Amino acid sequence: MADEELEAIRRQRMGELQAKHGDPSSDQQGQQEAKQRETEMRNSILAQVLDQSARARLSNLALVKPDKAKAVENYLIQMARFGQLGGKITEAGLIEILEKVSQQTEKKTTVKMCEF
Repeated sequence: MADEELEAIRRQRMGELQAKHGDPSSDQQGQQEAKQRETEMRNSILAQVLDQSARARLSNLALVKPDKAKAVENYLIQMARFGQLGGKITEAGLIEILEKVSQQTEKKTTVKMCEF
């Protein structure tokens, strides 16, 4: 991702923060607009870092496990912001990331047997 794009994102975020601390009567409308801009920004970044098949897989995941999809999206956006991605991520690359996230968030269940 280019430095100009990151700077534009930072400026947009600063504008949102400044608008948030402004007029309280337009607070609800401002929150909706900020949420919409954030969604558009997330989709824009994801479109830049994922190829078509990877985006399709992530969309399918979001239908089944929205929390996991959000975690993967956040991970990808963070990597993009820090310049850790070397191009578009393919479906195979996304699968690897999904496996990493699954291992990190894996819930372990233990059962203890008690004798009575």
